[in-house]
Amino acid sequence: MGRLVLGVDIGGTKVAAGVVNEAGKILSKTRVPMVAKGSAQTAMDCVNRVIEAAMKSSVEPVEGIGISSPGPLDPRRGIIINSPNLPCWRDFALMAEIEQTYGLPVRLDNDANAAGLAETLWGAGRNLDSVFYVTLGTGIGTAIILEKRIYHGRTGAAAEGGHMTIDLHAPVACGCGKRGCVESMASGPALAARAQARLEHDLSSGTILRTMAGDRGMTAEMVFAAAEAGDPVATAVLQEIVELLAVWLGNVIDLLEPEVIILGGGVGGGLTPWLPKIAAGLRRWTINTRAHEIPLVPAEYGADSGIAGSAALFLADPVPRAKQSLAEAGQN
Repeated sequence: MGRLVLGVDIGGTKVAAGVVNEAGKILSKTRVPMVAKGSAQTAMDCVNRVIEAAMKSSVEPVEGIGISSPGPLDPRRGIIINSPNLPCWRDFALMAEIEQTYGLPVRLDNDANAAGLAETLWGAGRNLDSVFYVTLGTGIGTAIILEKRIYHGRTGAAAEGGHMTIDLHAPVACGCGKRGCVESMASGPALAARAQARLEHDLSSGTILRTMAGDRGMTAEMVFAAAEAGDPVATAVLQEIVELLAVWLGNVIDLLEPEVIILGGGVGGGLTPWLPKIAAGLRRWTINTRAHEIPLVPAEYGADSGIAGSAALFLADPVPRAKQSLAEAGQN
């Protein structure tokens, strides 16, 4: 069966875990609700419950635990700093807690980095040395993978590509406080808000999209479905998103020139039919005359990218750090 690792994917509403082998195959998985707005211990109870359930499902012991979580976090010290999605934890030594409880080496990183690493080791970026990974959903997260390693930058805060400004005159500030971040303009909620604004501006069009939304409120999924059904408003909104992403990714290519750009996440999956249009738009937004050689492809791991990515964190860096992380946590 080979090496087995437990991958734990922590989110604002759920915690998922699964046993993953060294080929990136998820052998079993489970999930429990996450109580993110309670106490630190209540949240830890959720994590422990899913870890214990996942371990019981494995016929062989796991050699380590990988954990992915929304940031900001410090992957080197294993600390959740102040994630908006996890208000239960502030400067919380999550890695040390889990190492102490289970006696196993643990790795921790943000969810985009983890998913990007899984795609590089086993998915759409396998056999390549430089990968730019994007997860498009409620927000926009990115990862830079170089020679099968996550590029963390000086302090571990690198690759926040979703907060690159592409319009400094944007009327609405991003949740991070900056203006014109691509996340504030092309994420799932931004896409839905753009569609809703168009419907309110023109009451005579967008019949399909308007019927879908009804009184429930607009979602990105509705925009994709309406565009597929031929709705002109939904189609126009997605064309705008395509152009924004082309501007942004053109800058990324000029800066990094990766071997591949991989799009994941729920919105990323919906944009799969639009990838050729984004790729065509890149030619207007990069000075790199060989940008057309860089493939723009969908991620291979879907909803399980967090579990696979978490396991990848350990499998790419298996040297135990338990004693070091516990000592560092004690100094804080």
